[in-house]
Amino acid sequence: MCLQGIAPVLCAGITTWSPLRHWKVTKGSKVAVVGLGGLGHMAIKLAHALGAHVTLFSRSTNKIKDAKALGANEVIISTDEAQMEKAMGRFDLIIDTVPYAHDLNPYVGTLNTNGTLVVVGYLGPLDPMLVTVPLIMGRKSVAGSLIGGIAETQELLNFCAKHNITSDVEVIKIQDINKAYERMLNSDVKYRFVIDMKSLKS
Repeated sequence: MCLQGIAPVLCAGITTWSPLRHWKVTKGSKVAVVGLGGLGHMAIKLAHALGAHVTLFSRSTNKIKDAKALGANEVIISTDEAQMEKAMGRFDLIIDTVPYAHDLNPYVGTLNTNGTLVVVGYLGPLDPMLVTVPLIMGRKSVAGSLIGGIAETQELLNFCAKHNITSDVEVIKIQDINKAYERMLNSDVKYRFVIDMKSLKS
């Protein structure tokens, strides 16, 4: 097991594990993940290990190969109207990991009756506002989740140890932190930076 990849499990891991457990994802559940980054890649790994059928929503076809390698069964390109139409009413749970304001409405329509879209990546006002018709017609929900408690974190660590799950990381020196920050702004990281604390001495 990659020791460097364990630390992000205590952040990105528990942030995505908590909604998976709260909404009782299990074998046969249909789970979608919006966004493939630090949170998204952990959500895919964990949902897959729980036995769910996992789908990634992405704006880029460049993410298809990586998503499937992480455990996604399929990828839906969210800018493709035909693919989005075909996905209507499919998912029990959608974990939205996108860290900036974006339109949730297209994803709400892909929930099945009683399905939930949970936001874990963005803190702030929704823009644009939610259209309530699909919520009311399908008894669908939009929720939020932040992180789990100690007991849930221990459960996650035990699960990751059993299934050999860690975060995919790049180890960097502290001296390269500014360069890493610029890369992060450009979405050029797979999928978490971890600082080598030995570099603090140099």
